[in-house]
Amino acid sequence: MLWIYYALLKKDAMLLITINTFCVFIQTFYIVVYFYYGPKKEKLVTLKLILLFNVFGFGAIFFSTFFLKNPLIRLQILGYICMGFALCVFVAPLGILRKVIKTKSVEYMPFTLSVFLTLGAVMWFFYGLLLKDMNIAVPNVLGFIFGILQMILYAIYKNYPKKMVEDPKLQLSAQQVVVDVVKLGSTTVCLEVNAVGPNPNNGEGTDEAQNIKTNNTTDASNEV
Repeated sequence: MLWIYYALLKKDAMLLITINTFCVFIQTFYIVVYFYYGPKKEKLVTLKLILLFNVFGFGAIFFSTFFLKNPLIRLQILGYICMGFALCVFVAPLGILRKVIKTKSVEYMPFTLSVFLTLGAVMWFFYGLLLKDMNIAVPNVLGFIFGILQMILYAIYKNYPKKMVEDPKLQLSAQQVVVDVVKLGSTTVCLEVNAVGPNPNNGEGTDEAQNIKTNNTTDASNEV
């Protein structure tokens, strides 16, 4: 949205308007799908981030620049802001690069994404260069560098076997399941013991209940 606002103020960057409008629709579709299938806790975090950046953040930038009297200063300030966010977008893959080096696996870094990231950075760099707009050209230099670095890492680690990263949350969930099964077994044993009453005809009812309790406890432990 920032690039669309920047292009509208610039008045001679129609490609920025058309391409970024298409990107807004695509990203909105991604967010809708995520809200439909994502976990409730993560959806709340995502909603807070959307409100923080897309609503309040964009609103603050818009109202703080739109009413500036000098259009050149307004465009320059907005261009610096757009360049800063573009640099953040291209720096974001550093986390993926670290995971690839740590796990020696490229399953989290698709090759086609790296290729199109590099091609897109090259095209936008030349577009900004032809327009003599460094706000467009400079961030894509960094995008080109990171795109090349991702393809190099892919070539290095593509033949390594896939390694699943151990998630402590998953291990904790597995332990919780085992504990719940043990508790369930104990509850079942207690119910079975309570169902056995003493025999009023002889004094062996209590011994019989104790024997059943011992046998059921042993069976439940073997099942777990």
